[in-house]
Amino acid sequence: MNTFDMEQLRSFVTAVDAGSLTAAAPQRCLSQSALSEQLRKLEQRANQTLLVRSKSGVTPTAAGEKLLHHARHLLALADVAWRDLQGVTLSGEIRLGITDYCRPDAIVALLARYARDYPQLRLRTTMGKSAEIDAAWQRGDLDLAVVMRVPGLSRVGEAKAETRLFCEPLLWVSASALSWVQPLPLVLLPEGCMLHRAACQALSREHHPWFVRHISSGVRGLQDAVAAGLGIACLNRSAMPREGVVVVQQPSLPRLPEAEFVLLSRPADQSEFGQTCAAFAEILQQTLAY
Repeated sequence: MNTFDMEQLRSFVTAVDAGSLTAAAPQRCLSQSALSEQLRKLEQRANQTLLVRSKSGVTPTAAGEKLLHHARHLLALADVAWRDLQGVTLSGEIRLGITDYCRPDAIVALLARYARDYPQLRLRTTMGKSAEIDAAWQRGDLDLAVVMRVPGLSRVGEAKAETRLFCEPLLWVSASALSWVQPLPLVLLPEGCMLHRAACQALSREHHPWFVRHISSGVRGLQDAVAAGLGIACLNRSAMPREGVVVVQQPSLPRLPEAEFVLLSRPADQSEFGQTCAAFAEILQQTLAY
C-alpha cells in the first residue's frame, strides 16, 4: 500500500525544523539512532533521498522540500481531526494578520468555521499589505500572520518561522471589454505594494511603455477599478474577481513571477495560549493550503 507513516512524517518535519538529528531527537522523545531509523524507513518508502546529512546538520533535498509541504498539511489535518473528535475547545484571543491578496473565498470559509466551531475564541483580524503584516508580526503585535512572498521583492524570512501554504502565478488582468492601447494604463496599489513593484519592474525591463492610470488603497478597490475598465493590473490568480475580469492574452507583455503565501508562527509552548495558537495555525493550514 502506498501510504506514509504519520510518526515518520512527524519526525521528518521535526528534523528539518530543528536543523539536526541531535536537536530533533529529544523533541520526538527518541534516541538519535531511533530517529535516524525512522527517517531511513521514510526515505525507503518515498524511494527518494529526502535529507542531506552533513556535520552542520540536515537540509531537505528537492524531493524533501516537496514532501515537507505535504507532510505539514497532513499532520495539521491529523491534529485538527484529533481535536475535533476529542471535543477540544479553543478559547482566549488570537491576533491574526492576513495579506488581502490571499484567497478571498478561503478567508470567508475560515471565518465561517471560526464563528461556527469556536465560540469561545476571540479573533482579532488585520487585513493589509504583506510588508505591514510581516512587520507587525516581527514586532510581536500579531500572533499569527499570512503573508505573500515574491522572488526578488520580499525579505528573506526565517525558515523555521514560515510554513508554505501555496504558490500561484501572477497574471496580467483587465476588464473583458478593455481595448489594447499603448502606453499601457496600469491600475495599482501604492508603491509599497509588492505587486506594484513587480508590474512596474517587469514592464520597465522590457522597455514596455506604461503609465499609472489609477491608484487604489486596497485590493478590493483595485479589483473594482479593473472590472470597471480603468486599466490593466497585476494580480495573483486567487485574487482575480470572478466576473468581468479576464487574463490578458498579449504576447508582448512580460512574464511575471509566482507568488508564494506563507504562514508565520512562533514555536509552540505548553501554555494554554501556546496550544491555542498552534491549534489555530493548523486550522489555517487546513483551510488555506492547497
